[in-house]
Amino acid sequence: MAYWSTAGRRRWDSEHYLSIAKTGYEMFWCRERHANFPDVMCGNVAWFPGYSMLVRAFSSTGLSYEMSAVVVTEVTLLGMFAVLWWLLGGKLSWATGLTLAIGVVFPGGIYFHAIFPIATGTLALLVCVVGVKRGSWSIAAAGGFVATACHLVGAVSVGMLLASVLFAWPKDPWLVRCAKGVGAAVIAGSGVLWAKWLMWQATGKWDAYEIIQKSSYKQGGLHEPFSEMAKAYAFSFGNRPKGPLPWLVEHAQAAHQTQFWLNVLFVLLVAATAVVQLVRHRRLEVEHWAALVLTVGVFLTPFLAGAQMSWYRNHAQMFVGLILVPRMPRWVQAVLLALCAVQYALLGAMFFSGVLV
Repeated sequence: MAYWSTAGRRRWDSEHYLSIAKTGYEMFWCRERHANFPDVMCGNVAWFPGYSMLVRAFSSTGLSYEMSAVVVTEVTLLGMFAVLWWLLGGKLSWATGLTLAIGVVFPGGIYFHAIFPIATGTLALLVCVVGVKRGSWSIAAAGGFVATACHLVGAVSVGMLLASVLFAWPKDPWLVRCAKGVGAAVIAGSGVLWAKWLMWQATGKWDAYEIIQKSSYKQGGLHEPFSEMAKAYAFSFGNRPKGPLPWLVEHAQAAHQTQFWLNVLFVLLVAATAVVQLVRHRRLEVEHWAALVLTVGVFLTPFLAGAQMSWYRNHAQMFVGLILVPRMPRWVQAVLLALCAVQYALLGAMFFSGVLV
């Protein structure tokens, strides 16, 4: 029954997203309110506002903030599959059917149902791809803006839009292509400026986000990604019981490690598929280029930012890479589906047992 309750969908960060929706941003010294806390900063300025503002808007219907958050999450999840279906051509086949099935049990996808901006941000990235595919810089810019306003990982849309000058807008002269790609990237990046403006309005500090990241989470700036991968892989969630454990319990306690290898496999498969398409056809479709850039970017961003405890949910936004999956051999799709299904159960066990944040 935990799945059907709002409490079952809430984890530590969910409280921050809900507090932003309810009362906006705040930042304060922890000891001002909690005597036993370390001398660090507290508050909710380490979280972006896009999802929370949608929750606030939907709460005007009379639903509670918690229920509004669940509705926003589930509606945007349905939107993800609708947009993916359009990008796959809207025709049911073995290739598209297996791709959609993989999407249902996508690695980290348990967070598509949680009170987090993961589904909303992923939908925004897919909309960004739609804009590039259709040659509409305004749609691409809007998708990028929402993606960056929801989560730091959404900033990969800015990089993709800048790179789109090289593979998109084929009917336009080079100057127009540059204007569209750069213009869309600037608008997408302004999602971060909007977030920082809201934080400044509430705290009086433009660098509120950086302050709390450095003070409370020892994060900030760029990190060496490979050492961060090793730290994230070795991180231990929860208290491991002593003595021999049943196979499922033992592996569910460390499902983030199998999640890491599955995510690496997915990125490699997406990249290999793109290479094969390039060799065979001497070109990639616009949406395939966009999906490739976004998938690699989403994979690297948490490690560049030093996210030891949240990369597994951030990586769920690699969902955009499913655009390339129909181009994979059927047996590869079938194996990937089986691996994702097993991993989904293991990570789900970690989530509903309260181990994951």
